[in-house]
Amino acid sequence: MPILVRNIKLALDEPETGLIAAAARQLKVPPSAIHQYAPVRRSLDARDHANVHFVYHVEVTLGEDEKSERERVRRIRSQNVIVIRRQQAEEPAPGDERLGERPLIVGFGPAGMFAALRLIRFGFRPIILERGVEVRRRHVDVLKNFYRDRNFNRQSNLLFGEGGAGTYSDGKLYTRISDPLARTVLEWFYLHGADPDILVNARPHIGSNRLPTICRNVREYIIQAGGEIRFDSQLEDLTIEDGVVKSVVVNGERLAVGPVILAIGHSARDTIRMLYDRGIAVQARPFQIGVRIEHPQSLVDHWQYGAWAGHGRLPAAEYRVVTKTGPVDTAGLCGDCYSFCMCPGGMILPTNEDHGLIATNGASKAERESPFANSGLVITFPPQGSPDDPLAGIEFQRKWERKAFLATGETYRVPAQRASDFLAGRPSDGPCETSYPLGGQWTDIRSLVPAEVGVSVERALRILELKMPGFASAEAVIAAPETRVSAPVRFLRDSVRRTAKGIDNLYPAGDGAGYAGGIISAAVDGIKSADAVIRRYAPGS
Repeated sequence: MPILVRNIKLALDEPETGLIAAAARQLKVPPSAIHQYAPVRRSLDARDHANVHFVYHVEVTLGEDEKSERERVRRIRSQNVIVIRRQQAEEPAPGDERLGERPLIVGFGPAGMFAALRLIRFGFRPIILERGVEVRRRHVDVLKNFYRDRNFNRQSNLLFGEGGAGTYSDGKLYTRISDPLARTVLEWFYLHGADPDILVNARPHIGSNRLPTICRNVREYIIQAGGEIRFDSQLEDLTIEDGVVKSVVVNGERLAVGPVILAIGHSARDTIRMLYDRGIAVQARPFQIGVRIEHPQSLVDHWQYGAWAGHGRLPAAEYRVVTKTGPVDTAGLCGDCYSFCMCPGGMILPTNEDHGLIATNGASKAERESPFANSGLVITFPPQGSPDDPLAGIEFQRKWERKAFLATGETYRVPAQRASDFLAGRPSDGPCETSYPLGGQWTDIRSLVPAEVGVSVERALRILELKMPGFASAEAVIAAPETRVSAPVRFLRDSVRRTAKGIDNLYPAGDGAGYAGGIISAAVDGIKSADAVIRRYAPGS
């Protein structure tokens, strides 16, 4: 019977083998009594700069009979020593309704990818449509054609293609959702090539340099298992009759369909508009707009680790901040500013899905070895538009993305400003050093974001400079805009069947549907939509 020993502290220079003796002390047994042990969670506690250390949860077996081990745990009477009761993810029971056509998945990002893996596990052979290309061709389109030659491809970029937007992200795998399926997602990533540390680290990440290989491994597995992936295949239209999607149009060809899992991602704006025009119920929802702020990684390390900064066992430091800045307009819009997608040892990336736009996001490689760290600083806007115009939020985002593009001479350089100059209301000068792959250009950032964002970011910078000296210094560079935190719309769906409102066989899922916000939550939502299909239909029917 496994026992969990929690909150074991190890000094930075102490090897993990020290866990055996530490666990034995808490269990009140000699180290030789521990037959097996395995770290199940590892985190770093740097709150006290004089005592930076690792904290482990360790699973232990003693080789005693179950009754004796339970009695031992009872006698110890410690919250840090407990019997493990594993929370298992619920498994769907296949249904008996005739399937007809094979399940169709639109989008091969995290939601679509993990929906496909789930369907395959239960004997289904899905067809996946991906408007972009496979990852090797995508590399050429991004790194050579766009970064070097400034030739942007609407169908093959940092958002569209094999793996979706997640392929070129940091590969952050921590999430705030507490769902057993989150563990399933981690295990599947590991099985397809991720480092086993993602199963242990409290804040796991894969890295943008390793995600492409994992995506390719998943693709090959799906194909070997009988699934089919069609790249360069965009959903252009669909036909609905009596509340059922009867067919879709892909690259001008009409295809009959059965169940359709819609995993299009939050930046497939043209597809969202097409679906709305075809009568799919869409609702405006809150969304975020802000900026990216970039610092030297060494500065962030100093904030978090103090004198321990530079220690060989310490990872590139990160931070998470929330500043309560209150209302910023007469309508009472809350200007509370918070960090989003903090990328230690990373880079700022372009995340536009169309020509003539600039939007930013962050990423980092597995090693997090860049000399820069960056994070979003965003505020939340209420739903835009009205029930008659639920897509107004998309146009609101696009307005600021277009302004940013025009502000730097239509070059795709990112608008940038030193944080100290932003606060002083003066232009920046000198070399514009940034990790952004297309370069930066000094610009008045306040003119490129909503006024509420400018007010809130200014307040946040002043607060954070007091807590983290240098946060708003000349070393800090602000880039803008950050507009792709979440989709400003949500596809309404039945809370039990997970089908789109009024549509019997359409299953919206993931970020683009408005039900997720990151790799893990999107993957979990995709799995749950696949489960809805599994519970309803008989595979192979």
